[in-house]
Amino acid sequence: PPETLAIDPDHPVAHRIQAGAEPGLAAITRSLNDQGRLRNEIVVDDIRKLGKFFGLSSADGGRRVVIVDSADEMNVSAANALLKMLEEPPARTTLLLISHQPSRLLPTIRSRCRTLRLSPLGADDMQSALAQTGAELPAQPDHLTALAAGSVGDAVRLINLGGLEIYAEFIAILGTLPRMDRQRALKLAEAAAQRGAAERFELLLTLVDVALSRLALTGATGAAPLPEAAPHEAEILSRLSQSPHQARKWAEVAATITARARHGQAVNLDPAALVLDTVFKIQETAGQSR
Repeated sequence: PPETLAIDPDHPVAHRIQAGAEPGLAAITRSLNDQGRLRNEIVVDDIRKLGKFFGLSSADGGRRVVIVDSADEMNVSAANALLKMLEEPPARTTLLLISHQPSRLLPTIRSRCRTLRLSPLGADDMQSALAQTGAELPAQPDHLTALAAGSVGDAVRLINLGGLEIYAEFIAILGTLPRMDRQRALKLAEAAAQRGAAERFELLLTLVDVALSRLALTGATGAAPLPEAAPHEAEILSRLSQSPHQARKWAEVAATITARARHGQAVNLDPAALVLDTVFKIQETAGQSR
């Protein structure tokens, strides 16, 4: 058996995978809708495409591989369609479900999978990997490590889209609670609504979820997570989330905001209005948690 997962980049299979032409591999990700925009979730039609894939003979008599990235993004119909395949998996087929939040998967899906937990990269490994990509490291690499959660891809995205600055500004706005600085919040919302800022808007919503998760973790554990992901973050989080009770409040509002954000995107709500709705909901929670 092989002793390493390293693959020779000159191997014919490696070339076919890079070209998206490997017949034994199917990758399921979010697809484009009728307007050519990337969907917010994996839909049932994406999963049904596997029926044709499974109907083909495996290349060279080997195994077929399906990668669902990420399984967290499947809607209910897609998850149920995949569940049927997991209940009666095709012969000589390996299905790999990438999940960042396994608790969001259907229990019936989790029960039919073997779990392989991957630890996030540490700060040194992260910097080494980023150096290989040619990305310019920020002045505060610890902030990047905390926000990227060990993912090189997320780190590159944060660097390219100014994610560290966006998160720092959002944390600074949290620092003005319970009397939120509305001018700064409005400026943040206007930036998200600028033409061509769709990727930055998506990133902002992700970073809001990260901030609320770190708020909940602070109250639950009694200490802000380290390393900090923005200047004065630990001080601000510790002030806003001082107990398990407050932690529950922040966890609940995180779930509410995520659902509202997804609905707002689905109905093409104005990004600025969506951001303001989010920050006002956070302000309301901060007032209730005092």
